[in-house]
Amino acid sequence: MPVSRSRKPKNGRPASARPTAARPAAASRPAPVRFGVAILAALLVCALVIGAVAALGGGGGNGGSGSGGGGADGSGQDQSQNGSEENPAAALERRDADDPYALGEVDAPVVMLQYTDFQSAFDGSHARDTHDRLVQEFVDSGVLRIEFRQFPINGPESDAAARASWAAGQQGRFWEFYRLALGEEFHQNSGRFAEDRLPELAEQAGVPDVDRFLADMESDAATETLTRDSEEGLSLGASTAPSFLVNGRPLLGAQPLEQFEGAIQQAVDAADEAEAAGN
Repeated sequence: MPVSRSRKPKNGRPASARPTAARPAAASRPAPVRFGVAILAALLVCALVIGAVAALGGGGGNGGSGSGGGGADGSGQDQSQNGSEENPAAALERRDADDPYALGEVDAPVVMLQYTDFQSAFDGSHARDTHDRLVQEFVDSGVLRIEFRQFPINGPESDAAARASWAAGQQGRFWEFYRLALGEEFHQNSGRFAEDRLPELAEQAGVPDVDRFLADMESDAATETLTRDSEEGLSLGASTAPSFLVNGRPLLGAQPLEQFEGAIQQAVDAADEAEAAGN
């Protein structure tokens, strides 16, 4: 479904003993709540913080005051501008042009955050049935940016697969690994992501240096990424994978393409209205 917005596509899309990720134990995780309810509370806090930061920054200038002029995430983005009233979830967007775990233009009007467990059957369905169509229909036209988050909640092979995908991304092959890993149905913790099979998956995904891949899997940086992404998802009330945020609107599970099309069109309309109001 073409999005009714006159936006020209741009060239130059972004590319592409072990420490254990500190996933909260089941007893300490947030109680299963509706993703949409929890996220409204979390995003309200983000919006209030962003408003306070903007107020402290002064009334004049370009809104980017402060030493260095960079965003809090180190990407150079002004987070006080990102966290807008129409999309407070923008505070969670990274918009890093060098992010190998993202697809699409850094200034796309719609950003979809995707919280994935590689052992989730619904994540597999999304990868096989919907992901490539979203890329063809919206990412390639400059409308949508997809930012991936690791959300391993289904046991040890989920953790191993998350580490492996992150390590593949360090060599620019994350999305190839993603499509390959979820390209067929399988049972959870059945050995598909056993550690002795991961080097073969990496080679099939085109990872050039398997020794580096294995070292990256074991690294503190991998642990930190899994912990950060998982805690972000849990703080929003996500308790299933996949979970998505489309400019702040939550979608759960392997939704049909039409659900994503509707959410993206609504986000585009809201962005256009906000832009028109600003002019």
